[in-house]
Amino acid sequence: MAALVILGVLALALLASLMWGARDIAVGQVWAALVDPVAGDHDHLVVRDLRVPRTLIGLVAGAALGAAGALMQGVTRNPIADPGLLGINSGASLAVLAAISGLGVTSVSGYVWFAFAGAAVAALVVYGAAALGWEGVTPVKLALIGAAFTATATSIITVVLLTDRQTLDDYRFWQVGSLANRPLTVLAGVLPFVVVGLLLALASGRVLNALALGDDVARGLGQDVTRGRLLVVAAVVLLCGSAVSMVGPIAFVGLAVPHLARALVGPDYRWIVVLSMLLGPVLLLVADIAGRLVARPGEVEAGLVVAVIGAPVLIAIVRRSRGIAA
Repeated sequence: MAALVILGVLALALLASLMWGARDIAVGQVWAALVDPVAGDHDHLVVRDLRVPRTLIGLVAGAALGAAGALMQGVTRNPIADPGLLGINSGASLAVLAAISGLGVTSVSGYVWFAFAGAAVAALVVYGAAALGWEGVTPVKLALIGAAFTATATSIITVVLLTDRQTLDDYRFWQVGSLANRPLTVLAGVLPFVVVGLLLALASGRVLNALALGDDVARGLGQDVTRGRLLVVAAVVLLCGSAVSMVGPIAFVGLAVPHLARALVGPDYRWIVVLSMLLGPVLLLVADIAGRLVARPGEVEAGLVVAVIGAPVLIAIVRRSRGIAA
């Protein structure tokens, strides 16, 4: 039932994203633009060339970030984990910075593969370092090494930005996180990775339920803990790397959405992952729409609005959960 309600809300968010912005367009005009566009019609051009790409990118990136957040909280057994915990966001940011500063890349489509590669390398480094030692990968080691990697990458980024004004000007527009000015070619390039990541996420529910009981209990239930955790991390890399490469490091979606999903369906990760895939795009699209409306005819970037909208929701969920627990 919860999934059906959220699907309805998501459909409304998709429609609102096509209708509302610097200029409101009636639903009839939106429909006509999609099924029978008129050449030279300004409203039809806005819908097809500007709002459809950002809406589709918001849909896919939101689903990826929501699912990645649920996976991270499950695999680390850490309720405040998000995809940035593995250093994915900082790895992508460092790669984009290198592309801007060293190679002169300035377009969003040019950032995509650098961001994806940086995210993948960061996750491999963190996971590989956590695997060292007799006990192998543990949630605590993943969190600590991920935090250390993030701190190191952030320091390097800060040094470069403080010494290169031109790089700062180009980098900050990607860093803030936005759905604007992203062509559909960006989505087309990473969509196969998102699809594989979502399929792996859906297959990870039983693994996460077992890991939630502790590694020893999971092994007693017949789970291969190492292989299961590697499967989840691979899904996180694909999902978060794809999302970050498209919209920038919007981290709060992956933190807040799994808590809302858990409040709706309980602790079963088979359902938490599914609802997170649906709630992620709802939050991201609503934030993007709000950013367009509050500063018309300009707009506030979605990455900034997500935190403003999501923080009170997360606080309310945590307070309610504590009240129920009490």
